[in-house]
Amino acid sequence: MDVERLVETFVELADTLVDDFDVIDFLHMLVDRCVELLDVDAAGLLLADQRGRLQLIASSNEQARLLELFQLQSDDGPCMDAFATGTRVSHPDLAETDGRWPRFTAAATEAGFVAVDAVPMRLRNEVIGALNLFRNRSGELDATALRTATALVDVATIGLLQQRSIHHHQVLTEQLQAALTSRVIVEQAKGLVAERLQADMDTAFTALRGYARGHNLKLSHVARDVIAGDIDTPQLLSAPTRTGQLRR
Repeated sequence: MDVERLVETFVELADTLVDDFDVIDFLHMLVDRCVELLDVDAAGLLLADQRGRLQLIASSNEQARLLELFQLQSDDGPCMDAFATGTRVSHPDLAETDGRWPRFTAAATEAGFVAVDAVPMRLRNEVIGALNLFRNRSGELDATALRTATALVDVATIGLLQQRSIHHHQVLTEQLQAALTSRVIVEQAKGLVAERLQADMDTAFTALRGYARGHNLKLSHVARDVIAGDIDTPQLLSAPTRTGQLRR
């Protein structure tokens, strides 16, 4: 494990008390770093909306995104259990689940995943979501990797709960709802970019996110501009031009 990269990730996850905090990019960073630093092949993150129902908010690739959506639609899977119980749920071999999560297991196997760990986003008695870690080989997740995943999720959860309004839960709820709305816009933009570039959804998202980061813009703003036609698709592939630290 890259210790320097891990320390850098913890610093980034703790740095939420900033102006114009971007929840979407923050949580995509979390799932991407889990794949980068841990012995997993994909990751997905679900957050609760205003009514306490889980919604997809971030995924490391298209396979994980589709599998998370399937969990939500079928109300069946480890992430759902981790959120409901507030405890980690693990299965080292989905071929031997003894009938647990039958629909999820079939979908996960079809996607090429054979092991899963789900870690709740929890602070004390409050659970706001769950992180799924998928692997394409059977076996228990390494103990160090598991502790690291739990620590990353804990820091991210604390960061979200304290961001801007540590004293008022309603602000968090509104923030998460805004993030869910932004996710829909990002997904729409991904579809447009994928169609126009004749590329897959992962490549389209990489182009959107790379443009946003390279030009110091919020991902959701770039997505809106692409949908509105204010950013031409070829521009997403242009070299970054940093003009300062101000976000739109």
